[in-house]
Amino acid sequence: MKSTFVFVGILVTLLSARAASASGPDQPNILFVIADDCTFRDLGCYGGQAHTPNIDGLAGQGMLFERCFQAAPMCSPTRHNIYTGLYPVRSGAYPNHTFAKRGTQSVVQYLRPLGYRVALSGKTHISPREVFPFEYLNKGKNPDMKAIDVFMEECKQANTPFCLFACSNEPHTPWDKGDPTRYPPSEVKLPSYIADTQTVREEFSRYLAEITYYDDQVGQLLELLEKHDVADDTLVIVVSEQGNSLPFAKWTCYGNGLQSAMLVRWPGTVQPGSRSNALVEYVDLLPTFVEAAGGTPHTRLEGKSLLGLLKDNSQHHKDHVFGLMTTRGINDGSDVFAIRTVRGERYRLIWNIHHQQTFENACTTSKAFRSMVAAAKAGDQSAEAIVQRYMHRPEYELYDCVADPLELKNLYGQADLEDTANELKRELLTWMEDQGDQGHETERRALLRQTRHQGKTLEDAENAWGKRNRKGRK
Repeated sequence: MKSTFVFVGILVTLLSARAASASGPDQPNILFVIADDCTFRDLGCYGGQAHTPNIDGLAGQGMLFERCFQAAPMCSPTRHNIYTGLYPVRSGAYPNHTFAKRGTQSVVQYLRPLGYRVALSGKTHISPREVFPFEYLNKGKNPDMKAIDVFMEECKQANTPFCLFACSNEPHTPWDKGDPTRYPPSEVKLPSYIADTQTVREEFSRYLAEITYYDDQVGQLLELLEKHDVADDTLVIVVSEQGNSLPFAKWTCYGNGLQSAMLVRWPGTVQPGSRSNALVEYVDLLPTFVEAAGGTPHTRLEGKSLLGLLKDNSQHHKDHVFGLMTTRGINDGSDVFAIRTVRGERYRLIWNIHHQQTFENACTTSKAFRSMVAAAKAGDQSAEAIVQRYMHRPEYELYDCVADPLELKNLYGQADLEDTANELKRELLTWMEDQGDQGHETERRALLRQTRHQGKTLEDAENAWGKRNRKGRK
């Protein structure tokens, strides 16, 4: 028995050495930095009010993506989407507070055999651990700069490439970090799809301050690359994640909910100051990491590597991008309200499967939204229209994202766009069928894909969630 253990130990050593030898000077380090609930339009380099000098600097040093999208406007499905390279229903991780199907492969299993150390520091929101066996450098919900410093030094000394996910918790509510005095409430410019109340202005001020706080985290991470003399050997990607928790962003399938900022710096590969108008998705990131590391993206991955686009600045990548939203099981969510969407080069189609229901979530119970409701009741017609539009949806919505980038004018039913709407419907239904997405039934069973309901029957999960939701609304 002892000799067997010796043999196994030698074998593991040999395999580890072989994996390490697979790494070479052409393999870049990978640093991926993600915000939490940040509307891309609010960053300085995307025309926003937030002071973001570090992120803006990356736009000058690399490539700015003008049309990057994620598959779900919530934190947990988004992170599963990035790390698995699978769309949410395929991986099983489609409601919030979710978990992937057992046996799912993640970025760790793809990059470790290529000689990489794969680590995560900051917000996690993923499950189960066996699917995501990162080196966790965690001491809270934000990146641990001291632990990251040590990690980079170890990799540098061992000549081992790393892939590090630095996951911020900002600017997720509560907006209590950063310096809001930079953004006086009376001077902030509110987007036209949000009602103008004093409470909203105060909240937006604190939100902008927290974006600047996130930008400082990005700066600290870039400084660590310089400190360890690996900046020129590192592929850096910075994204904003889904939109903020004010209306028509997070928890919705509008562009402000699903579109993300993405800045990519890769010295010697990505042209400084370049921009891409190609349609790309978060699901494309994992195959990009694998190919950049010298591997071949596995056929089970659903995205398409961005490597060619990064090298030749192509303006085309995909014809369509897709997204979904489920309120079932989320905090203060509607009992059922499934949303599916597809966007092409110009138009976005949204299918509100449960359009008869009132659309509710944590936004509708927030202090900011309640101030909009109060304004509506006091006679503010603009606030009333915004509240009604947010909570009550038609079955279909169609937007011209070029002429109407904020997606304010629903064109569905317009005779000259009937063919466009039907074509997008076909694309959406084909994608849903491929994903095994059954619409209503998939929404109904979303509770069973949440960690809090694992192992329960659907009836028990519904009873537990019903009690939780009623309590939360009091």
